[in-house]
Amino acid sequence: MTTHWQKSTYSGDASNCVNVAASAPDTIHLRESDTPEVILTTTTDRLRHLIHTLKSAR
Repeated sequence: MTTHWQKSTYSGDASNCVNVAASAPDTIHLRESDTPEVILTTTTDRLRHLIHTLKSAR
């Protein structure tokens, strides 16, 4: 199975980007363009919770 990576809309136009891929209905993979061999795997609910927490901490 080939993983389809796409640049996160949160990355903007910077060269250091966050790439996102989905491999199952509830599985999300994240990696930085600087170190693409390091991949964080999480669920959609946990990622949603993390983003919500980070936004509300402003």
